[in-house]
Amino acid sequence: MHWRVAWGFSARQRLQEGDGKVGETLKRQEPPFRADQVGSLLRTAAIKEARAKRAAGEISAEQLREVEDREIARIVAKQKEVGLTAVTDGEFRRAWWHFDFLENLVGVEGYEGSDGIQFAGVATNPHKIRVVGKIDFQDHPMLRHFTYLKSVAGDHVPKMTIPSPNMLHFRGEITPGIYPDDEALFEDLGRAYQKAIRAFYDAGCRYLQLDDTAWAMLCSEEQRQMMRAKGWDPEWLKRLYARSIQQALAGKPADMRITMHICRGNFRSTWLASGGYEPVAPNLFQELPVDGFFLEYDSERAGGFEPLRHVQRKDLQIVLGLVTTKSGTLEDPDLLRRRIDEASRYVPLEQLCLSPQCGFASTEEGNLLTEEEQWAKLRLVVDVARSVWG
Repeated sequence: MHWRVAWGFSARQRLQEGDGKVGETLKRQEPPFRADQVGSLLRTAAIKEARAKRAAGEISAEQLREVEDREIARIVAKQKEVGLTAVTDGEFRRAWWHFDFLENLVGVEGYEGSDGIQFAGVATNPHKIRVVGKIDFQDHPMLRHFTYLKSVAGDHVPKMTIPSPNMLHFRGEITPGIYPDDEALFEDLGRAYQKAIRAFYDAGCRYLQLDDTAWAMLCSEEQRQMMRAKGWDPEWLKRLYARSIQQALAGKPADMRITMHICRGNFRSTWLASGGYEPVAPNLFQELPVDGFFLEYDSERAGGFEPLRHVQRKDLQIVLGLVTTKSGTLEDPDLLRRRIDEASRYVPLEQLCLSPQCGFASTEEGNLLTEEEQWAKLRLVVDVARSVWG
């Protein structure tokens, strides 16, 4: 206990010297929360079994939905039990964190390609997406997914996660002849996302997260070389992707909080890219009109906290992803508190939060840890956040 008090002195002292309202300033009653989560959770045995039976034609879509509803209600209750304020459906109705949403946009379809995305030592299955017509957002199935989540969230905040619009360009194929150039594609994509945001808002969503791996790939020299090989200039991509988010969030309701998760890849506990945030920090923190960033900081591959010096907005929350979802080993709480203190040298403590570095199952296969270990990780996030912010 003595060590904990000693740790908390420097960050809290700086806050006290700033405005004299430590307790009031450290409270946070809107998203992102001091203890938060990225979104996806390990699929339960019941979900895996039901999805396999559905794929084999042994049960109907309605029977699968009944299992999903039951399991989502159960894991929402578990999230409440561990102390989280925001709850998700664990992405239990999806196979992928991004493709399921994108291929249900008008003008986009999924298909099976010849190869998957190559991670460190393992590749995903070969599912892909492509643009086959003009892009739009209409009656999307994930609106109903959110409605059910909201119905079981009770007095907790239902959090919806969808891919960033940039992911359609970064991971999808564009059929020739549909759009004259990328600028025209992003015009339609931006309008589609404006419609999506309004539709989720009208359904009662006040906490929406955009998941994006493109920005993290821009932090990696190896990935930037791969972009150049495709004919993409990384500097041009930064400008294009920043404008994409600006357009998508134009007209965002004032009482809706939208965050972005920057991911370096998360499949079966492996990864795609390494590199600190310095190459994109000015773009992220000064150009994107989001309310907060979920940043991966669970390994040396993420670099140090120095890029956080580019955070200039006092209303921008930085959620430190210090707890890894790639293994079941629990982090040392004292180390987590020390790292939060280190980050507070660049961003005030009242603008920091804590979460796992990513979801636990960005695809339905899930990471290599148990459900029990998953819940222990989330409980650790809550406990450490309480010890830091109260």
